[in-house]
Amino acid sequence: MTAVLKELSNSKADDAEWQMRCDMAAVFRVASRLGWNEHIGNHNSLMLPGADPLFLINPRGMLFRELTASSLIVCDLDGKVLRGKGELRKVAFHIHARIHLLKPQATCVVHVHPQYLTALSLLDETELALAHHNNLLLNDRIVYDNQGFAPVHDNEEGDRIAELMGDKTIMVMGHHGVTSVGATVHEAFDELYIAERTAMYQITALSTGRKLKTIPDRYRRNYHGPWGDRMDSRMHLDAWRRQLDKEEPDYAT
Repeated sequence: MTAVLKELSNSKADDAEWQMRCDMAAVFRVASRLGWNEHIGNHNSLMLPGADPLFLINPRGMLFRELTASSLIVCDLDGKVLRGKGELRKVAFHIHARIHLLKPQATCVVHVHPQYLTALSLLDETELALAHHNNLLLNDRIVYDNQGFAPVHDNEEGDRIAELMGDKTIMVMGHHGVTSVGATVHEAFDELYIAERTAMYQITALSTGRKLKTIPDRYRRNYHGPWGDRMDSRMHLDAWRRQLDKEEPDYAT
């Protein structure tokens, strides 16, 4: 894959794809460092620019920490692998392809099992409180799925998830984990990063056995626009990439 892309390096389209691959690979490596993924499971996808609806995704069976820019596979929305080595995991297809199909603005879809948001998904009362300053921006962007009682094994369940997400950008999936979507890789990653940190604060505070202090509702931002317009999401991912360039430079190969 790397050799093919280098041969096409004069094409702006292929240069753009390579940069998207490097961003995706960086997110996989950071997610591994943060302990977001479930052994060789979990999956992140990204729609590629162009007339044909194709998306990048990690192949089945690889740890997040071993993924590279060139190891990502390209699939169509029917789940057929068109480029790259490996197969598309069935559950990944039913979640990602259906969200990309039914929610075109969701260019990037990140589905992982980070510790604190996943713990939140297991509780009877799953919602984030309006307790931390982060909640003022986040809470109106989150939807909670309380009907996901089993793994996703068909398009019907994938469609239900996509429809439930609506105009939200984060879904806390009951009994499961979390899915974040964004117009770019860095926006989906950064919003999920902030949400996981915020869940960590809430669960840590609740572990004291004391009641949370909440913020008056009038301070909510009520913002549903692009995450990157309010947060330094591109700068955040670039900062991680500088660390990876020093410590795990093979991610961008």
